[in-house]
Amino acid sequence: MHIVDGALSAPVLIGGAVVATGGLALGLRSLTLEKIPAAGVLSATFFVAALVHVPIGPSSVHLIMNGLAGLVLGWAAFPALFVGLLLQAVFFGFGGVTVLGVNTVAIALPAVMVGLALRPAVSGPDARLAALAGLAAGSLAIVLTALTVALVLWLSGDAFLAAAKLVVIAHLPVAVIEGLVCAAAVTLIHRAKPELFAALAGPATLRPA
Repeated sequence: MHIVDGALSAPVLIGGAVVATGGLALGLRSLTLEKIPAAGVLSATFFVAALVHVPIGPSSVHLIMNGLAGLVLGWAAFPALFVGLLLQAVFFGFGGVTVLGVNTVAIALPAVMVGLALRPAVSGPDARLAALAGLAAGSLAIVLTALTVALVLWLSGDAFLAAAKLVVIAHLPVAVIEGLVCAAAVTLIHRAKPELFAALAGPATLRPA
């Protein structure tokens, strides 16, 4: 879900860059040694999944997997997804450099939100509850990302209102697919390594400065 260069107003771009910088700072502080391998895998997963995309106005439709990233990484999803977005912009021209902050916020902030809300459910002993939480996380992250993209488009001018509505509608099927994929991934983790989510959560959300 990439917004392209030139689509947003300067205040929106600046605001996105500021919020993204704060998210990256918190994410880097929470990126423990235990999380680095998972961050690399999920960053690569996002990078590959987003290569297959369908352009829709100033944005595009594709899988993101940010719900799973949020469940596994928490705040560390910010740097993991930022790296994927940066590489996509540099090597393939997806999105752009000036909108990198906004794109990062639109994808990483929903990931963090669903991760904080639903990680207790996926890290518990009930595999069925964990799968349902994974389904909710995958779907909700996409919906929140679509709403964030729609919001920044609308804030950039009423001319983008139709495109903002289209972004939300077009991503509803993607939300269903992402929810199912995330639920399957959570179920697999519960069967193969059920302690993974609790181990990556660590004793605290952030390390001391």
